[in-house]
Amino acid sequence: MSDAERGHIERVVRAREAARRATGSWAAKRELAAALRELLATLPGTAAPEEALRALEAPVREAAARFAAAGRARPRAQAADAPLYAGMEHFHDTGPIVGLSNPIAPPVELEIDREARVVRGRVRFGVAYEGAPGILHGGFLAAAFDELLGIATVFSGGPGMTRELRVRYLRPTPIDVEVLLVGRLDRALGRELHVSGESTAGGARTAEVSGVFTAVGGEKFVAFARARRERLGPR
Repeated sequence: MSDAERGHIERVVRAREAARRATGSWAAKRELAAALRELLATLPGTAAPEEALRALEAPVREAAARFAAAGRARPRAQAADAPLYAGMEHFHDTGPIVGLSNPIAPPVELEIDREARVVRGRVRFGVAYEGAPGILHGGFLAAAFDELLGIATVFSGGPGMTRELRVRYLRPTPIDVEVLLVGRLDRALGRELHVSGESTAGGARTAEVSGVFTAVGGEKFVAFARARRERLGPR
């Protein structure tokens, strides 16, 4: 591993550790998101009467309107050497798979194991992610793999974006149990980053994944952020 690669990994690890800490409104958002996850999980199957359901609709819509009127939060201050890519400042909170303030995220917890050169993850998919009875919908596992392998590209010395993802489902992955994930960078061929991983639940391997990511630089995220502003306005 080169000094540049080692330095990049260290900066990513520090930035991710800093993103886990939250105070004030950010901490409140994470707590509210956790409560909303419980609501999302129980709503489809609840036996609550129609009156109770309709009574909740108005305050939920009112809260959504108040939050929208408040505008977007400004990016939090981060370490000067953090690998901060444009538009990704809040991803640990907003991401659809890992976002602690995003109620649709399970969320998946990911850790970079620098010694073993792998990314380790853990997640418990609840009933909101159920496909067949008691079984995780395969699309959500694929999304978790995509996030896992995206982080694994850190071992190339820079970020990568998904070009190809192949998932082989070995057996059903149950909901409401801890699912463990492991992802790794197998090799880098120019800008092609070959990655792979697997998931286990209850001690049994449930799926394997392999993929090819494309190495990109920070200028790509700048372009994405600029295009988003032009299409949707400041966010």
